[in-house]
Amino acid sequence: MNRRLLVYRAIILFAFAILSLQLWRLQIVKGEKYRIMADQNRFRLVSIDAPRGVIYDRRGEMLARNIPRFNVAVIPAYLPKEEEEEAAVLSRLSELLGIPVSSVTASTFGFPPRPGIKEMIEEARNSSPYRAVTIKKDVDRETAFIIEEEHLGLPGVLVEIEPIREYPTGELTSHIIGYVGHIPPELVEEYAEKGYDPAFDKVGLMGVEMTFDEELRGKKGLKCIEVDAAGREIRTIGSPKPPEPGYSLILTIDIRLQRFMEEALRRGMEAAGSQSGVAIAMDPMTGEILGMVSLPSYDNNLFARGISADEYRILESNPWRPLMNHAISGQYPPGSAFKIIPAAAILEEGVVIPRTTVNCKGTLFLPNKYFPDKPELAQPFYCWIHKYGTGHGPTNIIAGIAQSCDIYFYQVSGGFEDFEGLGLEGLTKYARLFGLGERTGIELPGEGERPGLVPSEEWKRKNYGESWSTGDTYNVAIGQGFILVTPLQLLNATAAVANGGTLYRPKIVHRVISSSGEVIKHFEPEVIRKIPVSEENLKVVKDGMEAACIWGTAKMAYLEDVTVAAKTGSAEFPGPRDEKGNLPSHAWITAFSPVDEPEIALVVFVYGGKSGSKTAAPIAAEILRYYFDFIAD
Repeated sequence: MNRRLLVYRAIILFAFAILSLQLWRLQIVKGEKYRIMADQNRFRLVSIDAPRGVIYDRRGEMLARNIPRFNVAVIPAYLPKEEEEEAAVLSRLSELLGIPVSSVTASTFGFPPRPGIKEMIEEARNSSPYRAVTIKKDVDRETAFIIEEEHLGLPGVLVEIEPIREYPTGELTSHIIGYVGHIPPELVEEYAEKGYDPAFDKVGLMGVEMTFDEELRGKKGLKCIEVDAAGREIRTIGSPKPPEPGYSLILTIDIRLQRFMEEALRRGMEAAGSQSGVAIAMDPMTGEILGMVSLPSYDNNLFARGISADEYRILESNPWRPLMNHAISGQYPPGSAFKIIPAAAILEEGVVIPRTTVNCKGTLFLPNKYFPDKPELAQPFYCWIHKYGTGHGPTNIIAGIAQSCDIYFYQVSGGFEDFEGLGLEGLTKYARLFGLGERTGIELPGEGERPGLVPSEEWKRKNYGESWSTGDTYNVAIGQGFILVTPLQLLNATAAVANGGTLYRPKIVHRVISSSGEVIKHFEPEVIRKIPVSEENLKVVKDGMEAACIWGTAKMAYLEDVTVAAKTGSAEFPGPRDEKGNLPSHAWITAFSPVDEPEIALVVFVYGGKSGSKTAAPIAAEILRYYFDFIAD
């Protein structure tokens, strides 16, 4: 009996010895290893996105900000191990989110065919089981709260709060602000080299969001968190590397002026039956853009929250191209608004003096260069006034600009009979000096700022296989034929006339500031070139433009209490002719005010608006009136 008791005691002691040895091995020998493993399960070092910088207008009104969005994600490794329990979790998740458990059973539950929750989880489980896979984005607050309340019965299911971009002014500023989104596949490598995470990071894809993406994005941080058995965050242990918020942007635009410009342009377009138009306002003394409107527009909030294929298809298929910023990407014939450039050129080159006159009879017959003695072969060139059965009569440069006399600019630019004229070389030289035929360099991407077109003899030979003619020079002189400009280029050229000959690079960002308000970078006016035209000669051009508002073609842009200088244009373009056989035409006006000390330069373009005088000029008058009543200091 005692022997059996001794054996029993020995067995117990041996068992306790084994247990003690195992405890010693686990806690002492391998304690550090298992402690690390436990901590790895309990603690995580996670990346913290840096708040993206905010965008303001010049007065501090917010144009882009960050707001929270609820996303539902699943960590595959924390789902129940039993198939039945996992199926119950996925079934409840399907019920809450309106997503099928499996794409195979989608039609059974009445869901449209799309990847099911199970397929999304399996893909992640095979690659990164401990990495959260997003099941649905932008979940409403009520659903997010329900999932949080039921978290004990939904192991592995997380509600994540993601900051997304919101644009309070939407369509009004979308072409300026742009939007953020996931990195396009074709740019993944490029962004990866810059330190971006292609799988998760969002970047600016249009507008200043794209141009200043590096300044706006900030620097990511790290934090150590403790999680429960279901993988949910319990608390933050510490932040070894706090995130650095992105810098904010102060733009040059005034949102009050921007809003009124959009309203005035839309009213003018509706009256003219037009579907597209542009209005841009600039400070001619600095190149700062005060307002830039391109219609039709789009809501950039669609892209910020994740645009659907159907929504994108509607925008992309719109023939009036709302995604395109027509202010910098639209290339159009400028019509008579272009005449301010040959006017400056002929004065500077001494082709005419202010009192030189040309007799406008309404029609000019250009002799055939091969048969100059056969008047029946002469090519007629018309002044716009000929349709009224008359001409402008003796016309000098002031009257030529004010009344937009085509005959005057035909002869002084291309020559006639014994009068040599400026010639194509001089005409294109000054067009380029005033910034046409090249990008202005404004800080806006998108489809890209277009250079326009200043044609040459070589260009015509290469593209048409024909030699240049005097008639081609005539057409360019009045802003027709092959020449193309963007509205911003024409505005910039006008600003150079207004300020005495300085061509500035247009700018849309005034300064970059830190989250504390410290100025990181201030953008000073940047001169592209000083145009070699004397102030005396530019003064003559200004006088002609001011006369246009008083007694010429721009009378509808006249303001009683503020001097205005303007040049209208009606530019024909290919299209169906009207009942009188006339081609459709765009409506233009370019202007600045006050004449002697200009504060604002303006361009208005209405696609197919017919008349610069009747369509574009009233819009410009409205905008200028609003500026001096409510914006000007």
